[in-house]
Amino acid sequence: MTSSIRPPTLEEAVRFAERTREARHRFALREFARRIDGMCHAMDGGLWLHFHVWYGRPLAHLVSADRERLLAYGAFVGIAESRLQDKPLRDPRSRERRPAWHWDLGGPLLPPRLGPQ
Repeated sequence: MTSSIRPPTLEEAVRFAERTREARHRFALREFARRIDGMCHAMDGGLWLHFHVWYGRPLAHLVSADRERLLAYGAFVGIAESRLQDKPLRDPRSRERRPAWHWDLGGPLLPPRLGPQ
């Protein structure tokens, strides 16, 4: 069975990278030095950009309890809605599980890193 997912062309990769840089500011993505602060921001409906490394490859999760904000970001950058992942998270303040979603971002979709603000 072959995969229907193909790597982006050079033109597509350049377009993704340009839109991703612009979206970094347009959608007020935030990084946090402490994971708990990012989780609280995401649980309040903000867009938390969490960088990590997976098998040596730089990636990021864009996390929020506000599904519509994540979908708007994805539409702007050019990510298919079907790639949005449903991942309920435990709110660190109440310890209750709440609905949340995230995008896996890598390659040309990886936003520039600005550091915690």
